[in-house]
Amino acid sequence: MTVTATDAETVTTHKSRRRTIVRALGVTTLALGLTAAGGYTWLSQTSDVRNAGVAECATITPDGGSAADLQAVCGTIAQMTAAWDRNDADAYGATFTENATYTTFLGTHYQGRADLTEAHRALFSGFLKGTKLADSFLDARFYGGNVAIVTTRGDRYDDKRPSELSKTQTYTLVRESDGQWRIASFHNTQRQPVMERISFLFDPATKPQAER
Repeated sequence: MTVTATDAETVTTHKSRRRTIVRALGVTTLALGLTAAGGYTWLSQTSDVRNAGVAECATITPDGGSAADLQAVCGTIAQMTAAWDRNDADAYGATFTENATYTTFLGTHYQGRADLTEAHRALFSGFLKGTKLADSFLDARFYGGNVAIVTTRGDRYDDKRPSELSKTQTYTLVRESDGQWRIASFHNTQRQPVMERISFLFDPATKPQAER
């Protein structure tokens, strides 16, 4: 079969068009990627929280409870934090009730003091070795004389305390028969600042009162 000059020109034209299309798609993809990256950065940088909490637990104005109760509850959380900072699993576990539950930001759920203590023993000798805890306090609420819920912002760190804390944490504490306040339940949630910012942009009514 004889290939004419016209056929050759047609093939060359088709190849040239394909190259042009491929280049255009590449440029478009790159532009979209850069736009998305810029948008993500903007969303992340504009998602700071206003309600960052207070540094000292005892300075919270509690909803219910006495000043002595607040002091005791804050003392338990301080003991827990100090135990983590020493990477002391036994002392850490001792601040929880025997049947405490503990849910991490990954969704891992521990049941009972022994379970969470042994898990932290492994963590403190592994990838959490040498880490410390940072927190700020959002609120404390008392229900009856023996139950308290404390909400904090928190994070772990190695050397330098982070300026922004990436997790929101809920402690449920109970006063046990020996008079000591211990943590009966702990729940840790990783904040997703970009998704949070997007949800507020699409529906501003979902923004918490403290963030308006």
